[in-house]
Amino acid sequence: MRGNRFLIIIAHPVHGRLLRMRVPPWTPHALAAAAFCFVILLTGLVADLSRQQSLNERLVTEHDGIQSEYDSLQTTLDERDRQLESLTRLAYQVSIAYGLRRGDLEIEDVYGSEPRPAYYASLSQYDLLHYALDESRPGNPAGAALANTTPAIWPVKGHITSSYGMRSDPFDGTGSFHPGIDVSAPYGTPVVATADGYVLSAEWEGALGHGVKIRHGQSGFATVYGHLKEYFVRPGQFVRRGEVIGQVGRSGRTTGKHLHYEVHYNRMTVNPYRYLRDRERTYETSLAD
Repeated sequence: MRGNRFLIIIAHPVHGRLLRMRVPPWTPHALAAAAFCFVILLTGLVADLSRQQSLNERLVTEHDGIQSEYDSLQTTLDERDRQLESLTRLAYQVSIAYGLRRGDLEIEDVYGSEPRPAYYASLSQYDLLHYALDESRPGNPAGAALANTTPAIWPVKGHITSSYGMRSDPFDGTGSFHPGIDVSAPYGTPVVATADGYVLSAEWEGALGHGVKIRHGQSGFATVYGHLKEYFVRPGQFVRRGEVIGQVGRSGRTTGKHLHYEVHYNRMTVNPYRYLRDRERTYETSLAD
C-alpha cells in the first residue's frame, strides 16, 4: 500500500530539517476537480453578472422610453386642456352674444342638490335656445331675445308699505337693512316680471318664503320676488316683461300679505323705487332714496 502513495519532502534551507508528507495518489485528481468546479462557478458568476448588467441596461432604456412617452402624453394633455379652455371661452362669448349665459347671481340656486336639476337644465336650454333662435318672429333676429332687460314696471298693483334701506325690524324692532321694497296687495294678486329674463330659481327661499329670482340677460340686472303664495315658472324658463310669474302671498318671515321686491345691479342691491313706472310715494322716504 505504501508504494501507491506520493512522498513529498520539504527541506529547511538553513537548519536542514526535512518534512516528509505522504500524499494519496488521488489527491492531484481531487485538486484538478476542485479547480475545474471553481472555474465553472466563476464562469457562472461572471455570466450572471453579465446578464444582470444587460437587464439593468434594458430597464434603463425602457424607463427612458416610458418617461418620453409620459412627457409626450402630458404635452398632449396640456394641449387638450388649452383647447378645452379656448372652447369654453368661445362658448361663454357665444352665450353672451345670444343672451343665454346663466347669471352669476347665486347660480347654485338654479340646480340645488336635488336629482331634478338635469331635467330642469335640459328644459332651460331648450327654452332659451328655442326663443333666441326663433327667426319666425318678425323683428326679432337671433341674439336679440332679451330686448327689455331693465326693470321698468311695477311687479304688482298695490301700495309700498316698506322702503329700501334702514328700518326697524317688524319682529324685534331692531335696526336692520331692508334690501328691497314691500308692496301691499290682496292675497293672490298676480305678480309679473318687471323685465325680460330667465328664471334663476323658483323655490322656497327661507325667510322670503316662496321666491322667484330672475336674471335679465347681460344687462347686470336681476330681480327677486318674495313671500309668494305660489309661483308659475321653473328654473331656466324665459319670461317677458309683464308675464305673470306668481301670486302675492304671506309665505316665509312676514307679518302680512305683500310682495317683497328687490332689484340687483352688478350683484349689488339698488333701490327698486327708481325703476318703477309712474312712481307714487306712499311711504316715508328713506335715506336710501
